Amino acid sequence: MTKLSLLAEAMVAGEYGPARRWAVEHQLQVGRMFDATDMVEVSQAHMMADPESIGLAGVELVERFSALPEDERRVAIPMITDPRGVDLDYYDPLGQTEEMADLERRFIKACRAMGIVMTNTCINYQTIMPPVRGDHVAYGDTGVVIYSNSICGARSNFEGGPSALAAGLTGFTPRYGLHLDDNRRATRRYRIQSQPTELTDWGVLGAVIGRRSGSYWEVPVIEGIERVPTSDEAKHMGAAMASYGSTPLFHIVGITPECDRLSDVDGERLPVEPITDDELKAFRGGFGAQGEKVDVVVFAAPQLSLVEMQRVAELCRGQKMHPNTAMLVCTPPSVYADARAAGYIRDIETFGARVLKGTCFYQQYAREIGEANGWVRLLSNSTKIVNILGGYGYKPALASMQSCVEAAVAGEVV
Repeated sequence: MTKLSLLAEAMVAGEYGPARRWAVEHQLQVGRMFDATDMVEVSQAHMMADPESIGLAGVELVERFSALPEDERRVAIPMITDPRGVDLDYYDPLGQTEEMADLERRFIKACRAMGIVMTNTCINYQTIMPPVRGDHVAYGDTGVVIYSNSICGARSNFEGGPSALAAGLTGFTPRYGLHLDDNRRATRRYRIQSQPTELTDWGVLGAVIGRRSGSYWEVPVIEGIERVPTSDEAKHMGAAMASYGSTPLFHIVGITPECDRLSDVDGERLPVEPITDDELKAFRGGFGAQGEKVDVVVFAAPQLSLVEMQRVAELCRGQKMHPNTAMLVCTPPSVYADARAAGYIRDIETFGARVLKGTCFYQQYAREIGEANGWVRLLSNSTKIVNILGGYGYKPALASMQSCVEAAVAGEVV
């Protein structure tokens, strides 16, 4: 890295303590890997750091930093967190051990000592100070990054847990990837043949485009979408696209902020690749399980917005879940409070489901939970989660939100 500010040089020299020295040294290594010439200031950081992912070593690192004097340990910019591995506020383990819960408690205590706000959400763009167009940020969760880049027009790379923590401590991050104008131009051009309707349709479309693109460095531009997607529809499309293709940015002609016209992202020079109805149907067919017993229905990945919580509550109201089926609903703490006040939590729990606050299913020891409860066949309306959970010992199936609730009542995929 050829350009380093006086502040960054002082941090490297240890003048701001060992935590910031570690942070800048980490960022210099990342910057060298991606040929960054300098750093860019960021306004926020969002860290993925559930204990299942970071383990004991990661928790101990944060604890060491949290024990430093206050002026050395506190983060330099607003910093928030991704979902946790255990819902500790209403602690009733699904299959997690006390050791797992204790690791969470230790990590949370250390984060709070550093000034990190425990928002425990993967939908901060719907709940907590969403970034604005041109805003440079350091975000971790893939769904957060693709939504913020694409729908908000902000600028972030996928920041791993250590990189997000480093950005929080320093207030900057290496200037590479999607912080640069050139890397935000379209590289693939897709045209759809029919319009997505409900959330799962948008997720399937995102998954197909992500799988086609297949690289972090590909930027899809999409033609043919005739109406502006809702925030939840865009959320499901982006989360699936990132899950299947490691895609951090997409454009929709006439809709997303950087692509009023195809030429705004240099898309007119690219050959058109049609997304056919047959391709979308074939994708859905890979996750069908009609008539099979359902062990667990999961609404998560991404966590549910207040609007989604309202819809789940409406579908559950006046019905009872099958005694041999479980249902889990994951939502951020801030949404949980509003959903409880509105009566949505009551309706969902009266149905027989569990609402988990500040967690997301695949980040809360999903394999151990499945083994503890004997869950194998899992049903969800999230295209992202069915992609992930096949690797955790489940047989996932995909359906609309309404069909998922119907299956929870019937005890089988309907």
